[in-house]
Amino acid sequence: MIALFDGFALLRPLWLVVPLALLALGALVTARGVLGDWRRAIDAPLLDALKIRGQIDVPTTESRRPPAALVAAILVAVALAGPALERNTDDTFRNLDAVLIGMDVSRSMAAGGDPAEARLAALQVAEAAGTRQTGLLVYGGDAYMAATFTADRPALAELVATIRGDMIEEAGTAPARAVALAADRFHAAGITGGSLVLITDGGGIADDALAEAARLSGTGHRLDVVFLAPPGRPETAPAPDRASAARLAGAGGGRLVDADDPAAIERLVAASTAGRLGRSEFAVLAWADMGRWLAVLALLPLLTLFRRRS
Repeated sequence: MIALFDGFALLRPLWLVVPLALLALGALVTARGVLGDWRRAIDAPLLDALKIRGQIDVPTTESRRPPAALVAAILVAVALAGPALERNTDDTFRNLDAVLIGMDVSRSMAAGGDPAEARLAALQVAEAAGTRQTGLLVYGGDAYMAATFTADRPALAELVATIRGDMIEEAGTAPARAVALAADRFHAAGITGGSLVLITDGGGIADDALAEAARLSGTGHRLDVVFLAPPGRPETAPAPDRASAARLAGAGGGRLVDADDPAAIERLVAASTAGRLGRSEFAVLAWADMGRWLAVLALLPLLTLFRRRS
């Protein structure tokens, strides 16, 4: 697309090569005249004599007009170039509901540094989020945002595939910090109905995490837990704590499901949908393609080809 001036653009400018070529062809045909190469093959006196005797019919007026088919072809080519006017659009809106995935990548969750099961659960949550914006945070001894809220599912999936257990330098598991970070991100993004989905084995859940979960629920958001007891957990790592994970989900006004139940994950995330919309800060740039009307206009010169000749 090429914007020629304010409010006008060509959506497919390469098509302009065609009318230029047609104009060059038309100029060449016009320069040769109706008789073409016969002017060089016949002596001028003989040609004039044939004209006088009426044995050569040379239209005197129409020969100066561009052929109707050429005019129509040029109009069609310009129409294909996509002349467009900028269209005033109504206000655009965005979904005020969002899903924030919190992946526990502590030592107990990432056997050998590879939290493969947690990544799979995160992808299932992102897929179940539907049209809602989805973000990603990771936490261990501290919490960090890995991806801001986005509706680009393929990009988010590529990022999830890169998550490893050695990304967090701080040792331990601090779900309280993850919940606090989620509350801060919901507020900063203007999300009124956020859903934090923690993927965890229940490690590190204490009174501070329960308090943060209750605070999150009090601001209109919810906290759900996808419980995962990864195989191959180091022997020195804390054992999975399903009961603590359930208490955390209850404090956040959500529910707990198991990571090995994809249908339950889909129902869990779908249940958090509220469908609230808000005005978006981004405007949609829309163009009204006027090419179709030029294509209709090209029919007019073609009509002259059907008139009766005397």
